[in-house]
Amino acid sequence: MKTSMRFFNVFFVMLSLCALPSCDNSNPKDTETKPFSNGGNERNMIVVISDIHLGADLAYAECKNNLPSLEKLLKQLKASPNVKELVIAGDLLDEWFVPAPINTYQGKDQADFVQRIAATNKGVFDAFNSIIQEKKILVTYVPGNHDLTVTEANVDLILPGINQKRDPELGLGTYNPVGYPEIAIEHGHRYNFFCAPDPFSNQDIAPGTILPPGYFFTRIAALHVVQRPPKAGDSVPVIIQNMSGDESQNLLFSYWKMWEWTLNTFKIENKFDEKIIVTNVDGFTGAFAVNDVLPYQTTPEGPIEVNLYHGIQDSWKQRQAHNHVPVDIPVAQAITGSAIASESDNQAISQYFLNPASDVKIVVFGHTHAPTIKASNDHLGQKSIYANSGTWIDHNSLDSTAMNFVVITPQNDDASSQTFVKLYSFKNEIVTGMASDSLKL
Repeated sequence: MKTSMRFFNVFFVMLSLCALPSCDNSNPKDTETKPFSNGGNERNMIVVISDIHLGADLAYAECKNNLPSLEKLLKQLKASPNVKELVIAGDLLDEWFVPAPINTYQGKDQADFVQRIAATNKGVFDAFNSIIQEKKILVTYVPGNHDLTVTEANVDLILPGINQKRDPELGLGTYNPVGYPEIAIEHGHRYNFFCAPDPFSNQDIAPGTILPPGYFFTRIAALHVVQRPPKAGDSVPVIIQNMSGDESQNLLFSYWKMWEWTLNTFKIENKFDEKIIVTNVDGFTGAFAVNDVLPYQTTPEGPIEVNLYHGIQDSWKQRQAHNHVPVDIPVAQAITGSAIASESDNQAISQYFLNPASDVKIVVFGHTHAPTIKASNDHLGQKSIYANSGTWIDHNSLDSTAMNFVVITPQNDDASSQTFVKLYSFKNEIVTGMASDSLKL
């Protein structure tokens, strides 16, 4: 069945209503034909790419039409005498964007699943592995939320010899390129309520799981895509916020509002009590219904309850500590801000630039699919740069360019030299400069 492919990166599903314009300082006439050239002989350029979302089945994978272009760009990158590092900043593999009724592992295991992804996207993996095996360019992978539970061993199984930068906890990693502690690259999901690893919820149901609620959002959203245009098979029961003054209940009401919006926007043909979400991943077994993740209320203005993720509104501080979030994000802000791309951008500023414990001057995130470069001042009043590396999915509603990547060219020994951060698009296989900025490290 022919399907329409669109991106639903869970909590950022809601971004189409509230995303800020990407790349405020972009110039459509700023075309660069040699993004991997520094004009000299030095091999010092750092390329960041993210959110490719490679799937095991092209019937519903979000990156299909763009695969040949990605192969072409990787070959250009490999041929460059100036590229020193290639960083894959998360969401390379996609365990989440799988329509709800499909058994992700097909009764097998994660190793088999990632090998199916590699086989389905053979040209791209051949290109990555060719770069890795040549050993002229260091290729580094950090996890994203869509490949949150993919283990180090299984990444190495399909990308043997790749450098992996991971936290001790599964699903997270931050990378400082070799010799540049002032540069930090991570996916950015650790700061998001719906996508950060959650080792506290559902332990009685799925022992050891770290899957956050965004996983279930995405399984439902993927079903919406393959059913499109679906007629709603059910409606979201109304919850009336109780006036008890209980903060936990207020937070759970905010959490329900996020679910209400999503289910009303991304309708599915199924009833909410149907056990349609087939899991069998990360400790979960069997199938679940929409009603299992949707908060409910048995009496008007009475207590709000939820089955899966019971108490999630109360464990955010613990999750942040587990996920090594340096600067606390209030839970109310975390829940409501998870739907806004600028909140992720702002976390780069808060967690790095305004954090007195951080010396980082350049941060690159992926995750939001909203490519941008933004300059700000750090806690010392010095210039800092945040960049988002965009995405390679076929249809990105947040930016018409897609096929994005970031190139960092470090300064040389000349006193006037600057470190440049540039954002590009490869749409229609034409390299176009979208935004650029620079600073002195």
